[in-house]
Amino acid sequence: MPKKHRILVVDDEESITYLVKTELEDLPEFEVDTASSGSDAINLIQSKVYDVILLDVKMPRISGVEVLRYTKEHAPTTQVIMLTNVVDVKTAIETTKLGAYDFISKPYEPAELVATVRRALEHKQLIIDKEVNQLGRPVELIGECQIFKDVVNKAIKLASSEAFVLIQGASGTGKELFARLVHQHSTRKDQSFIAVNCAAMPDQLLESELFGHEKGSFTSAIKTKQGLVEVADGGTLFLDEVGDISITTQPKLLRFLETGEFRRVGGTSSRIVDVRVVSATNKNLQEEVKAARFREDLLYRLNVVSLRLPNLKERKEDIPLLVENFLSRKTKTKHLSPDAFQVLMSYDWPGNVRELEHVIEGAVALSHSDVVEPKDLWMNVALSAAPSATTIQSQLPTTDNLIKIEELEKIYIERALKHYRWNRVKTAATLGITPKTLYLKIKRYKIQVPRLDSPE
Repeated sequence: MPKKHRILVVDDEESITYLVKTELEDLPEFEVDTASSGSDAINLIQSKVYDVILLDVKMPRISGVEVLRYTKEHAPTTQVIMLTNVVDVKTAIETTKLGAYDFISKPYEPAELVATVRRALEHKQLIIDKEVNQLGRPVELIGECQIFKDVVNKAIKLASSEAFVLIQGASGTGKELFARLVHQHSTRKDQSFIAVNCAAMPDQLLESELFGHEKGSFTSAIKTKQGLVEVADGGTLFLDEVGDISITTQPKLLRFLETGEFRRVGGTSSRIVDVRVVSATNKNLQEEVKAARFREDLLYRLNVVSLRLPNLKERKEDIPLLVENFLSRKTKTKHLSPDAFQVLMSYDWPGNVRELEHVIEGAVALSHSDVVEPKDLWMNVALSAAPSATTIQSQLPTTDNLIKIEELEKIYIERALKHYRWNRVKTAATLGITPKTLYLKIKRYKIQVPRLDSPE
């Protein structure tokens, strides 16, 4: 069933709140709460996430303007429509500056009320789409082999349920694309899809991104911030690399998954949202549980149903289709020679589809004619130009004339970084590791990264 939009009607006249509630609840898309005072409204806003608030301007003790100011500070994506008998210029300017979406004059026309609420809902969705950059990004899954089509069909089948989904697969296999596929075939397809990379943030930042924070809760919290779970309310929350969440943050995530309740960092009141969670990992979570790095109860909660994505070496017959697609994005004239195709088909692709995309991108840039040859494929150049054991031994300061694995790894990482012009995201994808892991290895091996180049 599609999510109902949560509406709060605030007015000190009981007859007004009753009539508005009745008008809106006659329509199946709305769920309506009412409040008869500003203090009651603030208490409700602290405990629930509302899409639209219909707010009387003049109320005793706490006015509608004060409630509007509180709402915009603590729930900035909530749209507020002011209800008033007479709209004076001063009030209109003040409330507009504070972020009111529109005004409705009393007595109101029911059709005008509903139309204004729907416009406010559309405005809210546009704001969210702009903030998370999800507008107009269709899912593009490329593959014709049976193992790939089986996974696609399974994803579409389970999308219609509300069950949490765990997507398992190596780096570069397209886990986020499958998460989007699940969302776009679900009953929540018209709501937000919010992706969070759990491996890219330290504990405090991840908790703040997920659950939001109150102003002053930590040094840099200069204003209240809504968490992504609130932004995703009614839609799908995608937790990428969920296996990298620290053991200290996992209990908070588990509580949220079980109840839908959460508290902002530094906050005291609990809030409730309705989201479907799709998670992904390139780790074996059963092994992580055995090693006491991942909670068993959290694994059971995330893994209600699961998808295992095949590696590219398991679906090599799809490589020609993928290459054609990647080439079409970069050039209209260039194509691969038969020898270049043979190189691609014989390679094991540890970085999977993402690595193939980067290899094609590099080949288009490196080739000096319309035909891409094996020499233009970086992965092939890296293999053929790899230093011999004797050469490496002569270069490394060893005491027992043996090659150290750490030194080999350092050399390989340096070569990959130089090839991708110190772009850590592309380098990590090609190496089959996360950017966070690459960063730690750069620090560990004291690899000198040019300061003028962006790490991203």
